[in-house]
Amino acid sequence: MPANRPLRRTAAAVATALLTATALLAGTGSAEAALPTPVSTATAKTYLATLSVTAESHTSTYDRALFPLWITVSGTCNTRETVLKRDGSGVSVDSACAAVSGSWTSVYDGATTTNSSSFDIDHLVPLAEAWRSGAWAWSTAQRQAFANDLTRPQLLAVSASSNRSKGDQDPSTWLPQASYRCTYTRAWVQVKHYYGLSVDSAEKSALTSLLNGC
Repeated sequence: MPANRPLRRTAAAVATALLTATALLAGTGSAEAALPTPVSTATAKTYLATLSVTAESHTSTYDRALFPLWITVSGTCNTRETVLKRDGSGVSVDSACAAVSGSWTSVYDGATTTNSSSFDIDHLVPLAEAWRSGAWAWSTAQRQAFANDLTRPQLLAVSASSNRSKGDQDPSTWLPQASYRCTYTRAWVQVKHYYGLSVDSAEKSALTSLLNGC
């Protein structure tokens, strides 16, 4: 897919994200982990078949700063704070939108916390992975949209330890706990498909095997 595909959708995606975030941040109270539901297994298989299989490139030129984050979503709330509110239970925030209470469970490893600062906001398709898979050719605006995407199943609150373990690996070398693997795989394929990113041969093989088991 052409690298400029995300740019044509940026305005609509941002508008949708803002509307979603506004609803999520209206007041306090209980919330359930709400990663946008990934496409079905059948759809993920169809998407995977269309992805370009290409060796990763431009690895040495990656810089996290090329993906601006976190951006303001609504009022004083940025993308990280919005995901923490969405993915927690009983979350309350202060006037600066910082979570002051609540609980969180990491779908990657089952870890739980009542201290939001101990959790990271993970990019399901890592920024470095996206860069190597085609984002090196994007504009800064496109990379910002990707790094702060609340509409696709791309951002979720997870334990810092699981996020560090994952790093920038793809599903051929790292996977979350077994109970979350199908969701993770479907989400991975959906994000790569939406943004027109490629997969390498080992990654596609792993994704194919995982989807066949879902």
